[in-house]
Amino acid sequence: MIPLITHTPRLQVLAASRALLTAELQKPHYFPVLLGAALPADWSSAQVARPVLEQSLELLTAGGRDTAGWYGWYALRKADDTAPRTLVGAASFGGRPDATGTAEITFAIAAEWRGQGLGTELVAGLVQQAADTNLVSRLVAHTAADNLAAQEVLLRNGFAPAGTADDGRLRFERAVEPSPPPVLPAGA
Repeated sequence: MIPLITHTPRLQVLAASRALLTAELQKPHYFPVLLGAALPADWSSAQVARPVLEQSLELLTAGGRDTAGWYGWYALRKADDTAPRTLVGAASFGGRPDATGTAEITFAIAAEWRGQGLGTELVAGLVQQAADTNLVSRLVAHTAADNLAAQEVLLRNGFAPAGTADDGRLRFERAVEPSPPPVLPAGA
């Protein structure tokens, strides 16, 4: 099973659950309480298209625990002296990897939190999650040709340009090395 939480220096990256998705879709006033984080001023379910959230909820409901972690992640900026723990972005794998070990990622950072390197940390966290599953050998991402910030985030995380998709978006790819097995203490 995929780990459902990871940390970067400034982020806690939390896998979406049925409870979180249900709250975001149906009880937005309860969503930040359940998440345990403040929401940015510009956050709404419109950050991620409502049909995407609904589909993620359906897939998590149908697939149970084996699908957890493959359909949505929340990027929570850790509390510090300047701000409380705050939802700053969202990301997703496009589902479990295909037969070749390829999975797609998407990501977005709320407008007021852009330009601080949080997108780079979020994608780094997803890359680590992919490695930790030992199921993903290649990650792909697509971005608009005019989204230079997203392209820079991908390049900083080891992605390389890999052509153009049918819809005109740029395609980026990177190999993923499996995480080494944990080292057990002697005598364990």
